[in-house]
Amino acid sequence: MIRVEGAGPGCWGYNDNPEAPTFTPSVLVTYNGPNAGIDGAPPAVCHSFVTDGRIQFLGDCTHTFAGQTVDLADFD
Repeated sequence: MIRVEGAGPGCWGYNDNPEAPTFTPSVLVTYNGPNAGIDGAPPAVCHSFVTDGRIQFLGDCTHTFAGQTVDLADFD
């Protein structure tokens, strides 16, 4: 189940299509990756747009999907 709450500026948008979802704005996640904090390494970053069931990983991602667009995985 996907649940998006809120209304007005700064809140999430969702196209109401669970088969090919679009979320707005972009999704930005920072997390402690395997090298975070080691020798001053920053936290890991995953920044993406989810549009029509595809994930566009932006160039500021710190993982191997940076700059790629992939299909959203099926889920139940």
